Order: sequence, then C-alpha cells, then structure tokens
Amino acid sequence: MTDARTMSTPRGATMNRMKAITQRRYGGTEALELREVERPEPGPDQVLVKMRAASVNPLDWYFMTGVPFVLRFQAGLRTPKRTTPGADLAGIVEAVGSDVTRFRPGDDVFGETSGGALAEYVVADEDDLVVKPPSLTFEQAAAVPVAGFTALQGLRDHAKVEPGQHVLVNGAAGGVGTFAVQIGKQLGAEVTGVCSTGNVEMVRSLGADHVVDYTADDFASGEVQYDVLFDCAGNRSARECKRALKQSGTYVAVGAPRGGGLLGPLKPLVGKMVAFTLAKQRLAFFTATPAVDDLEHLTELLDAGRIRPVIDRTYALDDAIEAIGYWSGGHARGKVVVTA
Repeated sequence: MTDARTMSTPRGATMNRMKAITQRRYGGTEALELREVERPEPGPDQVLVKMRAASVNPLDWYFMTGVPFVLRFQAGLRTPKRTTPGADLAGIVEAVGSDVTRFRPGDDVFGETSGGALAEYVVADEDDLVVKPPSLTFEQAAAVPVAGFTALQGLRDHAKVEPGQHVLVNGAAGGVGTFAVQIGKQLGAEVTGVCSTGNVEMVRSLGADHVVDYTADDFASGEVQYDVLFDCAGNRSARECKRALKQSGTYVAVGAPRGGGLLGPLKPLVGKMVAFTLAKQRLAFFTATPAVDDLEHLTELLDAGRIRPVIDRTYALDDAIEAIGYWSGGHARGKVVVTA
C-alpha cells in the first residue's frame, strides 16, 4: 500500500493545471498576467500547498521591475528567472515529498517560499513552513513571514535591543513597521512610532508608547534621541538619522525609497554606510532570512495574542495584479493579502 505522503497528487491526479500570476519580462504591473500553467510537483524534501492566502512584499516589486539593475545578476539579466511572484504563503498541504516527516496532507501551514505564492498551488521546502494555529486565519498567517522575520531579526539580532532602551520605528504603519512596534515592546523597549496622521491611532493601538505624526513633528530634530532607529522608510538623510540617535545608538536600515539605475534604493544606503563609518553610532544593514525557529517563535507570540498582523486590503487571486499595483502606490497600511 502506498504511503499517502509520497504521492505527488493524492487528490485528483488528472487535475494538473492551475491559475497563477506569471511574468515573462521586466516592467510594471503590465508585465504580469493571470494564466493557466502546470501545477508544480514537490521534490523529496518539499511540500505542495494549496494556497489559501499570500501577501505582497517589496521583493515582489523589485523582481517584477528588475530594479535595481544589479538585482538582475541574480534574478535574470534579460528576462526574470522567477516567473511567479509571491513569498508569503498560508494554505493546506496537498501532497508531500518522500523525505518529508513534519507534515501530512490536510495540515494547515504557513511560511515563506522562494517564490510562486501567487498561484493556486505552491511548492515550499519542508523547513520553510510551520503548522498554522487555529487562532490565526489563513489571511493573518500569510501576512506574517517576511515582515515578521525582518522586524524580529532586525531588532533582536542586529540592533540587539535590550529592556529599557528607546526604539524609534520610522514607517511604523507599514508591513514591517507594524510588527517592529509590537516586537520592540515584546523585547522590553520603549517604542516610538513615526507615521502619518491617519495612522496615529492604529500605531498607538499596537502598543507604541509614543507616536510621532511626521506631518506635524520632526523626529530627527534632535530634541529626543534614541538608542535604536529602526528605519522602514529610508527617507531621511544620514545626518538627520545620526542626529536622532544617541552617541552609542544603532541605525538599522530596513527600507529605502524605490529608485532606478544600477543601484536603485541601494544608492542612498551606500551614502549612509559611508557617513556612519567614522561615527560612534553603528549602522546595521541586513536581509532577513527564513528560519523555522524564528517562525515558530512568531507563531507563539501570535497564538498568545502578544502580536498581531495588520491587514490593509484583501484581494482574490484573479485580482492579484491589482493588489501589487495598490501596494506599489506606497500607502498600504500594514499588509496587502491575496486569497484563493
């Protein structure tokens, strides 16, 4: 008798087609299209997941546009190697590879994939997923991985936040920022969030001790200085960021304004790296990496109600291109989620 876990398509073997958002050239949302494609098959240590929800992240925009140009050395010089966007995923295990031991068909899971989440079925490595607790909806779970990893690893590992420190989150209403406010509080910090007028109450509801409305006040005036500046926006100069920090403070670069050319958003970061070289203050720049231990830690916090995802809008898979376009407008509040 065949073990169900080794079957690539345990339900409906003839149903090997699916809908997916696809991309065959670089560009804006006009480069994307909804098409019917072959359903993927899991490898020995992989899981096939029926997507119930996915979310949009900055990397989707960078891979879509091929900007900055240096990204193309990884993503494909002339045409994108990754033909379906989407990293954050929540869904139901459809099939597992022969070496998979942690999951069985029917399990509710979520995590981060290397791409392809904006489709009806997605293949993910076993070690990139965890079981979704019943307390989370699929939409909530899909909003967590990339943004949660970035906030957790940035504050805990790179800023090395300690209880009693004062953390400033610039861009506190965005996908990463909403998690950074909450994780900063979980690490015992006093947290100040920076956002626009319309998001002040939302950021305060996440537990921020103080909220700065950037349309009325300037966090970089130097009147208040912080131990950590966790910068999700990247819209202030190196001089302004240094002025906002204590002499022993840490600047954590998470986001940057989008731009074209060879370096794109990396260009202002290079300038900040140079400016911080001779300063006593420290600059930390990193790329968050999927880690099952970190995802399990985030799951514990979510299940206990100690942190929560913020979802701006939800779109159906058929409208996923519109979802990416809305996110690209730069005014999303929390996460943008796609469901199937």
